[in-house]
Amino acid sequence: MLLEVRDLHVHYQKVAALKGISLQVPSGGIVTIIGANGAGKSTTLRAISGLVRPSKGEIHFDGQRIDNLPPEQIVGRGIAHVPEGRRVFPDLSVEENLRIGAFLRADKDGIERDLEDVFRRFPRLKERRTQWARTLSGGEQQMVAIGRALMSGPKLLLLDEPSMGLSPVMVQEIARIVADIAETGVPVVLVEQNAGLALRLASYAYVLEIGTVALEGRAADLRTNDHVRRAYLGA
Repeated sequence: MLLEVRDLHVHYQKVAALKGISLQVPSGGIVTIIGANGAGKSTTLRAISGLVRPSKGEIHFDGQRIDNLPPEQIVGRGIAHVPEGRRVFPDLSVEENLRIGAFLRADKDGIERDLEDVFRRFPRLKERRTQWARTLSGGEQQMVAIGRALMSGPKLLLLDEPSMGLSPVMVQEIARIVADIAETGVPVVLVEQNAGLALRLASYAYVLEIGTVALEGRAADLRTNDHVRRAYLGA
């Protein structure tokens, strides 16, 4: 397994956000984490990327334990995190935002190749490469955020609510992009409030409820699970 989370506990002061979750991510495809607001989905990604410290448990990536590392070292190991809300640098251009993603890299030729690959994957960004990021639509800003993460040359991509606040047309475009990223060799951990979309994209899924893993299994199987259908799919 590329990523293993073992008995992970996270507290915000005295409040337990995660209560001993375990999950695995293979070296290919999409694994999704679904659940209600406050279930611990975003906290899970923040713990993996080093933005919050576990109070108990271990995180192993590519054969090495990483839960004791600072975020910049975790990025250097190959984990890129696209947080909820996109968080682009509004007064920098599209291209400047993208190049920031490569700040730990020294391979200039590789950076230029990856920049052109991002522009191939997101032709709209190439058209807007000199525009300030704050002038972009929400969907375009999400493309910038994903492209910036890809510029780090990740071995694993963490995506937190990439469809939030987007139009239905743009949601489908972002879904296509996420699927393409996984198909071209970068595994994805997808946190998504749109459970139907997440279960269609993913091969394996975890359902978090109040900081614990309530269900897990093949995404196709969970789409037909009665509890998942009632609680998350509106059936």
